[in-house]
Amino acid sequence: MVATTTQVGDFARNVGGDKAVVHQILKPNVDPHDYEPSPADIQAIAEADVVVKNGVGLEKWLDQVITSAGFDGTIVDASQGVAIRQGDGSEEEADGDPHIWHNPMNVKIMAANIEKAFAAKDAADASAYEANLAAYNAKIDTLDADIATKIASIPADRRKLVTNHDAFGYYIDRYKLTFVGSIIPSFDTSAELSGKQIADLVAKIKATGVTAIFSESSLPPKTAEAIGREAGVKVEAGEDSLYGDTLGPEGSAGATYLQMEEHNTDTIVTALKGSST
Repeated sequence: MVATTTQVGDFARNVGGDKAVVHQILKPNVDPHDYEPSPADIQAIAEADVVVKNGVGLEKWLDQVITSAGFDGTIVDASQGVAIRQGDGSEEEADGDPHIWHNPMNVKIMAANIEKAFAAKDAADASAYEANLAAYNAKIDTLDADIATKIASIPADRRKLVTNHDAFGYYIDRYKLTFVGSIIPSFDTSAELSGKQIADLVAKIKATGVTAIFSESSLPPKTAEAIGREAGVKVEAGEDSLYGDTLGPEGSAGATYLQMEEHNTDTIVTALKGSST
């Protein structure tokens, strides 16, 4: 089995358990938006039975790799059945918001799509995949309830988010936060802010009383820190960065999907509650 991103790799390992060997293409803290596949990735896909992708246009590089590899197995689009947030109508955002995993309920749909494909390919172990999925779903339900409780502890007028790029829309919708703005105003990380947009964002931060700006683990914090200085608010960076596009390396606070969302939530809650904790 080949999985494209760190998230779908984690979901595939949880569903596959000891019955599936998962080769994950993207390494932790690597931006999936502009990844360039290696010859080893092409080889892994050529030898795979199943390729699992996030979908929603996140892996724009994948179709070419599948063609180059001569892959003729099963491609699982994990986003099938997920309600996709729409973009601003620009070409970059035509597919919608690909960061679907930031709502744990979407992860249940993604994991179910993976389980269905694994069971179809390996009917002898179908009951194991089904049991693994049920166990993982229970953990996701616990995570979801935990996040909701923690976010509810932030005073309502402080539940405002400014992030590196528009990666957290599903999380914001699920847990009823207010999105103030992002440093890269796009689902993609390759877009850049103009001087006017930076000035507008600084003004918005000051006007809305935002208390923190959140940098992301796979993006340099330089612009976030400059905007933070200008607006007079703290920037959560370094170990307090949010995991937006990618999981963290083994041993980090974001090594698995469940850990990543707990880390993000704890970071957001601590920063937004501020001195009232």
